[in-house]
Amino acid sequence: MKLKQTTQFIAALSGLCALGSAFAAPTVTRLTPPSALFSYNDSTPPYISRFLPAQRFDLQATITADAGKTITGVVFKVNGVTVVPAAGASALTSIGSNQFSAVVRAYSNTTPGVKTLTVEATQSDSLQATATGNFEIANIVLNAGRKAKNIIWIIGDGTGIAHRTAARIVSKGAALGKAVDPLAIDTLPVTGIVTTHSLNSIVTDSAPGAHCYSTGNKANNGQEGVFPDDTTDKWDNPRVEHMGNYLARTQDKWLGIVTTADVEDATPAAFAVSTQDRGAGTGICDMYLDEAAANHNLHVLMGGGRKWFLPSTTGGSARVNSTTASGADYVVPTDIQTGWSVPAGAVDPNRDLIADFQTAGFYYAPNLAGLNAMTGSETKLLGLFNSGHMDVSLDKIAYRRTSTAAAGSLISTFPDQPMLEEMTDKALSVLSKNANGFVMMIEAASVDKQAHNMDTERWVHDAIELDRAVARCIAFQASNPDTLIIVTADHECAGINIIGGSLVTNSSLVTRAASGGGAAQLRAPVVGTYDNAKFPAYTNAADGYPTTMDVDYRMLIGYAGNSDRYEDWLTNPTYNQDPIARDTAGNFLVTGQQPGTGVQSAVHTASDIPLSAGGRGSAAFTGVFDNTDAFFKAMQAAIGGAK
Repeated sequence: MKLKQTTQFIAALSGLCALGSAFAAPTVTRLTPPSALFSYNDSTPPYISRFLPAQRFDLQATITADAGKTITGVVFKVNGVTVVPAAGASALTSIGSNQFSAVVRAYSNTTPGVKTLTVEATQSDSLQATATGNFEIANIVLNAGRKAKNIIWIIGDGTGIAHRTAARIVSKGAALGKAVDPLAIDTLPVTGIVTTHSLNSIVTDSAPGAHCYSTGNKANNGQEGVFPDDTTDKWDNPRVEHMGNYLARTQDKWLGIVTTADVEDATPAAFAVSTQDRGAGTGICDMYLDEAAANHNLHVLMGGGRKWFLPSTTGGSARVNSTTASGADYVVPTDIQTGWSVPAGAVDPNRDLIADFQTAGFYYAPNLAGLNAMTGSETKLLGLFNSGHMDVSLDKIAYRRTSTAAAGSLISTFPDQPMLEEMTDKALSVLSKNANGFVMMIEAASVDKQAHNMDTERWVHDAIELDRAVARCIAFQASNPDTLIIVTADHECAGINIIGGSLVTNSSLVTRAASGGGAAQLRAPVVGTYDNAKFPAYTNAADGYPTTMDVDYRMLIGYAGNSDRYEDWLTNPTYNQDPIARDTAGNFLVTGQQPGTGVQSAVHTASDIPLSAGGRGSAAFTGVFDNTDAFFKAMQAAIGGAK
């Protein structure tokens, strides 16, 4: 071919390509529920999204139209059959940059098996885009055995196997090669290992880490009760029905949420709230009353977080006048209102949410004295014991014993905070009044928060507090045998392990910590490994907690998920102090593997976590399984009964 002919051919080809691009079809860039079939063209197990028969969830697709075009219609099909939404329970909206979102709210399917989900989108010039995914409806086997009337989830936030071991050594002791006594957790007869990845990372945060137990599905980090979408709106994401809502709707069970964190925090909210922003505190707390108390049968809510319940005109309030700012309030679109039968929400910074809970029939306890003043007739309970997160076990116990508050804590402002086991007792007394049973989530939150801070003595103390709450649930289960108890975590925090025991007395350690001698004073002469670790000895006071954590020849902890910190192995007198700013007198700098700063210096890890279970249906919780599988094992016990 001559040069002139070649040039003409290339020009003609370019023209054809340009003509073709003008008629390019729109593209489906997201199809929800998430599936490997849509993402990778992989139709084989494991199926990413799984649901109970009749569990509700949203169908959603994001479609990118050609420049200057719009999407005029979207149809969802399941196994080739068109999904017909209820009136007002669907929407097709422009979300910018030629993108459109189509959604059908509160879809459900009662037939077990793998379902093919297809979306067909039509552009304004009649061109179409089609995409395919899948999901599974689980098969619940109807067994002859009794059903679990009550389900108690006990979540030690961030609690891995080493956290449990450390709590056992301190609270129960070890000698001559054996634990002196078991933890209450250890007495549960069934043990499993749980994998913890979130939808978008091998390392989960607490929101999807708890959402998996509450919904049976994966979520992105930072999100709870929803699947991801492509908008910035905190409240419009595709929803998936929580366990509490499902069992309230199908069996009239009650829901209880108990935590030592701020009640808006990720783990408690993941059992009742639907948002893509785990930090949207005003809206999350409003949603507890406006949606969960109505649709989930929420009857108990206890923890910290009073600041979200106070009108913005009241000192200490954190309520905000926005749906987009940090701590946002909530308003949901009309298709969610219609499809899920929920109120619209409102931006109402001056709302007195405590008064509204009381109007709805909740007994309000601002402190332990308020809890203890309950008459026993209460059927709804709200307890808010701190402005934000509750103070940790070590500091609460120290204040009870000495009336002295740790620097940096809020004990002086909120001096009468209950222990987790005391909250557990009161929650059980309320929830057990329902003849149809209940679902309760109990969280020991600061095992995680103090592991982040690499504050060894505080997270060990909170792991002991966790175990004491477990003991109260085991005692309840003994009198209520149709109760399933599940004790686990949402993830591991800080890569913790027990490296040995101190070679020196506490008084010697105090001297070394003040010497400025660095590693020469605080590493080789102090850290005893292997035979030199021996068996550290702690003693408990009458209240059940260690008399002191600063014993001679103490247990020593190392961190694998850490940033830089100074270490002197002693109990920190200040609460929530930056690890690089404390313990500096000893000048022993331990460098880390990652760059975290502040009180969140250590990070979550992707390590598997232990699960212990007992009671009705607990035999299913063995082996190694995904965190979402725990939901289906529990619901098998509640719906189909134990074998």
